[in-house]
Amino acid sequence: MTKPNIILMISHDTGRYLGCYGRQVATPAIDKIADNGVRFDNYFCSAPQCSPSRGSIMTGLYAHNHGMIGLSHLGFTITEDKTTLPKELDKAGYETVLIGLSHETIGQPGGSAFTSSGKLGYKRIIEVGGPGNPDGNLAPLVADKTIQFLQEQASSGQECPFFASVGFFETHRDFDAYEPQADPDDSIAVPDYLPDTPEVRRDVAQFQASVKTLDEGIERIHRALQETGLDKNTLLLYTTDHGIAFPRAKGTLLDAGLETALIMNWPGEVQGGKVQEELLCNVDLMPTLLEAAGADIPPGLDGRSFLPLLKEKPFTPREEFFCELTWHDRYHPMRGIRTDRYKYIRNFEDGPAVYLPLDIHRSLSGQSVRDDYYTPNVSEELYDLLLDPLEEHNLANNDEYAELLQDLRGRVEEWMVTTNDPLLKGAVPGKEAPEWQQELDMGTTYKGREQEISSRGQKNS
Repeated sequence: MTKPNIILMISHDTGRYLGCYGRQVATPAIDKIADNGVRFDNYFCSAPQCSPSRGSIMTGLYAHNHGMIGLSHLGFTITEDKTTLPKELDKAGYETVLIGLSHETIGQPGGSAFTSSGKLGYKRIIEVGGPGNPDGNLAPLVADKTIQFLQEQASSGQECPFFASVGFFETHRDFDAYEPQADPDDSIAVPDYLPDTPEVRRDVAQFQASVKTLDEGIERIHRALQETGLDKNTLLLYTTDHGIAFPRAKGTLLDAGLETALIMNWPGEVQGGKVQEELLCNVDLMPTLLEAAGADIPPGLDGRSFLPLLKEKPFTPREEFFCELTWHDRYHPMRGIRTDRYKYIRNFEDGPAVYLPLDIHRSLSGQSVRDDYYTPNVSEELYDLLLDPLEEHNLANNDEYAELLQDLRGRVEEWMVTTNDPLLKGAVPGKEAPEWQQELDMGTTYKGREQEISSRGQKNS
């Protein structure tokens, strides 16, 4: 079989907020790719923040196993001894190309870079936003560069297959620039886990404009792929890194933070119009793409290939995947496990009941929920996802679930021990985003509110 070209399109903070996943937002281009391909409805990331999740896609490993347990520009990195998807595809004879956004580094502990680009294994780098300017990787510009690349490939005669990672800044905050494309606030269907307030509606309306801009860029790339004829031997896929940048999503181990879109289109190889419900995790993507490319799969990965599922061959679905958060722009260590039906979360430090990353904390939606979410967390959480899909009722203290709690807790503890999780040695050092100090000074953070309450109590005593 001729090795396929592979185009991996990845967006920022989009979750499954797309028309083909039932959201009321216009994404006709992505929907069309799904209609003619395979949509995965039970696919999740293992870490609900950008760099750690993207590191898992790159390495097939959970975050603390590949080393990048926080954001690249705040000093975390994939350890030098780990291999990556582009490195392995290069060994298999692929031209490896990065177009646009990357938010991963390798072998740069303590650094401040957004990407290591070439060190990650890409032989060719096509910059869009420029060095150190991730905000410049906007969908219209990324589409321009990608289309140019595809036209060059088609006219060159293509002596070897290519792997292109195409990264969009959308749908990362802030959303103000997308206001001209925003839907009317009164037309918005607010996600069930958010309060339906005017502020949240305005926030979601602007977010949806960003989603539509992303979709327009993908439509142009897909059309160029077809016009050049490269689509006939190209595995085209779209995914994202984690859930949307709204409260109870990005930065949490709740399903809204872990849910990620995955859509694959492979003409002639994979039957289109399919929807897969098997439980999958983004650590499984690297080995799947390597198998599709006929490349060797490195030993010791946390993920495993689900290509047999695409080829309608025998496949044993996952029973579980582990999930984690250590650092984002603040320290908020959690570990968890998700099965088809249940979710267990362990919180390792005192903190807010729901962690809000800085961009969400400052958003219209974040300001609407701070009073409710900036209350003390609990050490353990347990949810029945069948009976409680919004994860609102913690069953950790329910005697009827005591045996299940013990089982899931034990699985997480065993996983941490066997993988030498750094949390076992105590608090993990890291760098907090400096902008949090301003919020702390204003008393808007969880700790700030605790100090404010304590101060008021001393004055009143």
